[in-house]
Amino acid sequence: MTALLTIDGLTKAYPGVVANDAVSFQIQPGEVHALLGENGAGKSTLVKMIYGLVRPDAGTMMLEGAAYTPVEPRVARGAGVAMVFQHFSLFEALNVAENIALGMENPPKPRDLAAQIREVSETYGLPLDPDRLVGDLSAGERQRVEIIRCLLQDPKLLIMDEPTSVLTPQEVEILFHTLRKLSAEGTAILYISHKLEEIRALCDAATVLRLGKVVAECTPSEVSAAHMAQLMVGKSLAAPARAAAEPGEVLLKVTGLSLDPATPFGTPLRHIGLELRAGEVLGIGGVAGNGQDELLAALSGEARVTPNAITLEGASVGALGPNERRKLGLLCAPEERLGHAAAPDMSLTENAILTARLRQGLDRNGFLDWAGATGFAEQVVAKFDVRTPGTHVAARALSGGNLQKFVIGREILQAPRVLVVNQPTWGVDASAAADIRQAILNLAQGGAAVICISQDLDELLEISDRFCALNEGRLSAPRPARDLSMEEIGLMLGGAHDMHEAEVAHGPA
Repeated sequence: MTALLTIDGLTKAYPGVVANDAVSFQIQPGEVHALLGENGAGKSTLVKMIYGLVRPDAGTMMLEGAAYTPVEPRVARGAGVAMVFQHFSLFEALNVAENIALGMENPPKPRDLAAQIREVSETYGLPLDPDRLVGDLSAGERQRVEIIRCLLQDPKLLIMDEPTSVLTPQEVEILFHTLRKLSAEGTAILYISHKLEEIRALCDAATVLRLGKVVAECTPSEVSAAHMAQLMVGKSLAAPARAAAEPGEVLLKVTGLSLDPATPFGTPLRHIGLELRAGEVLGIGGVAGNGQDELLAALSGEARVTPNAITLEGASVGALGPNERRKLGLLCAPEERLGHAAAPDMSLTENAILTARLRQGLDRNGFLDWAGATGFAEQVVAKFDVRTPGTHVAARALSGGNLQKFVIGREILQAPRVLVVNQPTWGVDASAAADIRQAILNLAQGGAAVICISQDLDELLEISDRFCALNEGRLSAPRPARDLSMEEIGLMLGGAHDMHEAEVAHGPA
């Protein structure tokens, strides 16, 4: 069988780093091929070259036996290569059909396009209403828009980057059914994910990158997830752990918290109540778009609420802004790392100053302490293994996973009393995810309290003492995480239980 895509010696270097070093592998027609590697291994650069976003310095590509040199994505799409990015590129104020039309070279008439969307989406088990506003769609439905937009181009190769990061377990099964159907019809899929059990369940072959080089190939179904993780990082990984301890005094108390969304497509918070104790990790799960961003905004001080709705160690902080809360020890790390947690065009040192100035004393007599800021940023880089040429580098120059490590490390090393973090290991490789989870557990063991908001249920069950579900802006009563099954969690995420609307959630069981 002639390979669909042959990559031979593909190389791309940037100042201070070789992103891809003579990468070679093949993808067969109809094959689901995993691309594995830790953050900074070169996965993103490689798929950008395949999709025409980046020009290689050396090496060749062949598509169906012919030379393939895409100079831009339009050329790649014309050749039959489509890509679903990790970050959706959709306009919330436009409907589904309008968004899909924007991604097509020669879109048909609106009526014909709507009919095509309905037909293709039903055929592949991803039903979509072409007339619905994208702003009203769930994260899983938005991903369907991106996929259907690609499928209408009849691709030979579909590249998917972290496609299940915003999906419920039920939506993952629907997606896998679709991908298997595409594979059976001859469409090849290049699949990037840090969820190794998904790789084992779905993929026919895997290519492993480490530091820009191909270090291994394997058949995922024939090896363990632990073995694949070891191939990726070159060492075995230990599961996060901490000594058992009773929670201490209440550090954070939320009472009757309600908040209107900042945008027309946001989710209002309704009567949120919880207590968080020293030494405790409270996991909050939920499908994307159920109020996670609004909850973090309320806790961080970006959105002001009534003074007594939030208390920190007995003091009312609901009316305080982010800097005042940080000074008192309430620190937050939002989900959107580029643009919210970090300023894209500022250096890592400058980004360290943005949130650590007060707690780390990075100013003196009205002047910024640049030496101290650089030292703190270097400490974060070293402690959390952030792959970067130096702290002078702009945040946008880092891979998503490395920037995530920097953002989380920056907050943890400020020794918060309470840390609220949304999606702490989003887009992070297995090794870095284990390190971040261990750092969160160490923080709690040292007497701090942590709220971990995440869509990764395995992560929440691994590190949480108690678990709540956020559904349509309502928070369920907390339950001991060790007693929950995936079926129970799935029901909680879907709202099929009594959501908690009391003034204060129950304490630890």
